[in-house]
Amino acid sequence: MSHKIILDTDPGIDDAMAIFFAFQHPEIDVLGLTTVFGNVPVDMAAKNAITLCDLAKQSIPVCKGVARPWVGPESTYAHFVHGDDGFGNIDYPAAKGEPDPRSSAQFIVDMARQYPGEITLVAIGPLGNLALALRLEPDLPKLIKGVSIMGGAAFVGGNVTPVAEANIWNDAYAAEIVFAADWELTMFGLDVTYACPFSPDFLTQLKSVNPSLGGFVHDAAQFYTQFYSQNEEQDVCYFHDAMPLAHLIEPSLFELKTGHARVSTDPLNQGQTSIALPNTTASPDWLEAQTIKVATKVNNQQLTQLYIDTYAL
Repeated sequence: MSHKIILDTDPGIDDAMAIFFAFQHPEIDVLGLTTVFGNVPVDMAAKNAITLCDLAKQSIPVCKGVARPWVGPESTYAHFVHGDDGFGNIDYPAAKGEPDPRSSAQFIVDMARQYPGEITLVAIGPLGNLALALRLEPDLPKLIKGVSIMGGAAFVGGNVTPVAEANIWNDAYAAEIVFAADWELTMFGLDVTYACPFSPDFLTQLKSVNPSLGGFVHDAAQFYTQFYSQNEEQDVCYFHDAMPLAHLIEPSLFELKTGHARVSTDPLNQGQTSIALPNTTASPDWLEAQTIKVATKVNNQQLTQLYIDTYAL
């Protein structure tokens, strides 16, 4: 079974690992990369996406999307996590090439109209492009097979504030629009991504089975690993962004819960994703909210093997 996807991304080291996973897996058909601000500014995100496509020998559209949050000032970005170039400061030469002339949101709408009911939107950055696409085409939820996002924190703390995960915090108003839309949305947040740490040996294995793509991830992730290992006894890193893609291929690896979802936009709780599980509230403010699925557990060992096996293809 082939999964047509549009991968909405802000590359980003874990984005690169996820993008290569999608390119490598024979059951995933990547129609295009739509880029957004987040880990890096949007111009850099588009340039990095073009570079990743070139490295992977993939000739697909790369579109540039929204450059700032739906509401509020420009982001300060995550160079302290991903490096000044988004690739761990490894000075990898940027590929030549220009983005598709369409905006990310317009590309999403165009592809949804071309392949109605066939496309899964996989969003692994802030959600501004999806929110704008909903404004361009109000019937978009009827045209999309499903939406899978890396973002949020349902039943655990955040990583930017005590309550908010970075992708949602970066554009909370856009996330509120996306979460409220009438489509099938599945969230892969810190509940599962922080529950699956990766050791340096994992990076070595990726490089061993795929010297080109795995080697790039190995080299770029050295900076990334230093960030995550600051308060750890052993070196560790987290590849948050590949989980929605892994779920497309092996849904049995994940445990999901269903609940009504709200995204907070007030200054103190900006970006908090709160989930009301069944029979936990009688409040219409919650019961009238859209229902989503939330990943809460994952089989670490089998997930890790899926990544390695896919890079080896």
